[in-house]
Amino acid sequence: MLDINFIRQNSDLVREGTRKKQRDPAVVDRVLQLDEKRRELIQNIEDKRRRKKLREKEISSDPEAKESLDTIAMMRQEREEIKSLKLGLKGVEAQLEEALLQIPNPPAPDVPEGKDESENVVLRKWGEPQKFDFQPKDHLELGELLDVIDIKRAAKVSGSRFSYLKGDAVLLEFALIRLAFDTLTKEGFIPILPPVLIKRKSMQGMGYLEHGGEDEMYILEKDGLVLVGTSEQSIGPMHANEVFAAKDLPRRYLGFSTCFRREAGSYGKDTRGILRVHQFNKVEMFSFTRPENGDREHEYLLSLEEKLMQALNIPYQVVKMCTGDLGAPAARKYDLDAWMPGQGQYREVTSTSTTTDFQARRLNIKYKEGGKTGFVHMLNGTAFSERPLIAILENYQQKDGSVRVPEVLQEFVGKDVIGP
Repeated sequence: MLDINFIRQNSDLVREGTRKKQRDPAVVDRVLQLDEKRRELIQNIEDKRRRKKLREKEISSDPEAKESLDTIAMMRQEREEIKSLKLGLKGVEAQLEEALLQIPNPPAPDVPEGKDESENVVLRKWGEPQKFDFQPKDHLELGELLDVIDIKRAAKVSGSRFSYLKGDAVLLEFALIRLAFDTLTKEGFIPILPPVLIKRKSMQGMGYLEHGGEDEMYILEKDGLVLVGTSEQSIGPMHANEVFAAKDLPRRYLGFSTCFRREAGSYGKDTRGILRVHQFNKVEMFSFTRPENGDREHEYLLSLEEKLMQALNIPYQVVKMCTGDLGAPAARKYDLDAWMPGQGQYREVTSTSTTTDFQARRLNIKYKEGGKTGFVHMLNGTAFSERPLIAILENYQQKDGSVRVPEVLQEFVGKDVIGP
């Protein structure tokens, strides 16, 4: 959520930021109109209260006037008028709150403008895609050949977009988790296993319910709970209505959780295999930091994602999201796309975003230094999901259908080759 004072003073900037994110900037005008109406009502209530107090003071010194039926009627009318104005104010404030929630976080100045993912910008590439002397298979073909991915039985049990990971694929996934935790706890990240069900209010605080966000989520209406699509959604609200001491920042968490997504609107694309599924596991970095360190922290999270991918020795590219491909909370976002030889293209495997103080304002998370307080900046970044597993199968495959285990994972898996 943006500060109303910031919107008043920077209305053109907020309108432009809203437009760049492919949202209707008219919502900014609605916010300003409701804000003006709210301030007028507050002033009107204060004026009436002031006049009421003056009249009460005058009446208190005149016993006859105090008992007058006209005076009693007048005082009752004034109370009713104030009550009516307060009721109207409550309604306007509710409308203002709802309208404020519709305004996305403006993109950072360095974010390229664009309408959708087709206008994202590749910043750099690392590693050279391997040239095979055979036709490389995709991860599903390899997974079925090795009997480590079972889509058909998962469809029988749960429906489409689910899978069973089996045998060595499970060992590979846990090896990735171990690599992430071993690497990032040395960087000072606090390990955490967060809940995967959170209150709607918590999800709203993170800024994911508006702009069709609910279509992506599994919502348990009976319980008022939402299944998380990423553990950042339950880590962020941990410190709602709390104040950090500035000396304790940055506070960095490393969360592991199962995640759930409807993948609404994606039917017909990326349906093969386990690239885009309804349930998956994920290791997530999350950081609370001082505002002046927010951009530096974002580059730091990106550097850690690159460090992990380089440890796997998988070619990748770093992509900067354009304005039209940013979600409502993000001010800037980077993707790491791994080379997938079985698909002949780069595909997203991790991402990192800064939401500046957008989520912190919604959740009321502050820091204090001396006698001053301010809102923290909140950032997130994927360490590993299950997508790097896809990249390993496709990049490390051999002609006979076996898959070499990346050297950095061999001690965790207990072997150097997964064979048919």
